[in-house]
Amino acid sequence: MENEPLLMIPGPVPIPQRVRAAMTRQAINHRGPEFGAAYADTVRTLKTLFGTANELYIISGSGTAGMEAGVANFARDRKIVSLVNGKFGDRFAKIGARYGSVTALESEWGTPLDLDGLARELEAGAEVVTMVHNETSAGIKNPAPEVGKLARKHDALFIMDGVTSIGGDDVRMDEWGVDVAVVGSQKCLAAPAGLAAVAVSERAWDRISEKRPFYLDMAAYRKSGKSAPMETPYTPAVPLFLALHEACRMIEEEGVGARIARHHRMAAAVRAAAKGWGVDLFPKLDAYHAYSNTATAMRIPGGVTDKDLRGTVKKFGIEIAGGQDHLKGKIFRIGTMGGVGAQEILSTLAAVQFALRKAGFEAGDGVEVAAGVLLE
Repeated sequence: MENEPLLMIPGPVPIPQRVRAAMTRQAINHRGPEFGAAYADTVRTLKTLFGTANELYIISGSGTAGMEAGVANFARDRKIVSLVNGKFGDRFAKIGARYGSVTALESEWGTPLDLDGLARELEAGAEVVTMVHNETSAGIKNPAPEVGKLARKHDALFIMDGVTSIGGDDVRMDEWGVDVAVVGSQKCLAAPAGLAAVAVSERAWDRISEKRPFYLDMAAYRKSGKSAPMETPYTPAVPLFLALHEACRMIEEEGVGARIARHHRMAAAVRAAAKGWGVDLFPKLDAYHAYSNTATAMRIPGGVTDKDLRGTVKKFGIEIAGGQDHLKGKIFRIGTMGGVGAQEILSTLAAVQFALRKAGFEAGDGVEVAAGVLLE
């Protein structure tokens, strides 16, 4: 048995053997019918996960490339409102500042977004809204339906980072009024890192900038995507496309509804364990926000260091995530995304519980509580 680490972080996630095997085959012609058929079939599955009938294209680049494609093509030289309550919302604002005029509505990480401030900015003429649906840096899920309603009310475009929610949580792009949505391959889809899928509404296509980037030109992806067989405008990362196609086949075999329910159950188990341990969850919620269903953020108890906690867990061959930027040493995060299930969750929780107790924190039996949730 291979001595592989168990990645229980908010991506990348463990890659199923079938998906890994798909990358090992001989190269194929990326302008040929076999690649085109795999690309088209992957797009079909992804549209279901996005909750959209809109056109969708896959870029050889990470989720950040998808975020930049959305802004560079549809927000250039426009007034942008960026909603920020974590690291990736901040990244969206920084991307926006390269292409347009940005107002960042900043909340403390892990606290509710400023929806009243958003309404004021839209009334004052903002043309584009950017938001991270699932902010893994703080373990909070942001209210896409409410943001979409505000954007539509004021005829603004809504660009949403769904990098860590699409494929693991309920996403309804069309119903919510999202104009551009993005997912990354290495998160809930359980494929290798390096691809981003971008779905675009007709409203967004009507407003695409005349001054567009070269490699991330969504009009070029649209033109090539309508060819027969389906193509990308530039040479794609073929092994990654084939791996993503296999990952999408596995998603369909499991069933989209069952997959989302599994993600919800795993996250609920981690939250239940935290309560059993006596460890505080990090986010502060209101009626519009919720805990993330793909990454749970918890406060490191007083008297316990990050090294005590994550360092001990890593000795068992399990990796969990710490805090980012100013939250380093203050929180820890457990990812619950991709193809993992009860075995991986219970192994991780048992290691964390041991580490907490070893560090002197009198943790209750969170593992037993979590096991009950997983059996529900």
